[in-house]
Amino acid sequence: MNKTYRKCVGIVVFKNHKVLLCERKDIAGQWQFPQGGIEQGEDIITAAARELKEETSISSVTVVDTLDKPIHYDFPDNIKNNSKWKFDGQSMQWVLFNFKGDDGEINLQTKEPEFRNWCWEDIDAAPKKIVEFKRDVYQQVVKKFKPFVEEK
Repeated sequence: MNKTYRKCVGIVVFKNHKVLLCERKDIAGQWQFPQGGIEQGEDIITAAARELKEETSISSVTVVDTLDKPIHYDFPDNIKNNSKWKFDGQSMQWVLFNFKGDDGEINLQTKEPEFRNWCWEDIDAAPKKIVEFKRDVYQQVVKKFKPFVEEK
């Protein structure tokens, strides 16, 4: 059986050796990196910058790195069966941005709010705060981006 994956981008934003984590609006206590779909004709950098702005209001960033290839994960059955997208999971490209702005730029009260809170956290904490079915993806992302986060 062929699986269908939604193409999306995951966004890691860092400042002062910490990464931005956001708590989902719909599920209290569930933290994640910003993420979102890649629209027709968008490259991953454009998609990442657009999604970051839409979800957090952040635009004062510079690109530091990307993952070489997408990482796939499958939705658990309870999400797959209720998913509005009818996908089996997501195929995520990842972008690392260095945040050059002031924390006052971060505003989660956007046109369509997805998050209720945000914090700066050690990058190693991210996989521990994410839902189980995305944990492997986050571990791979942390392994790739950690050297950049820690050196700046």
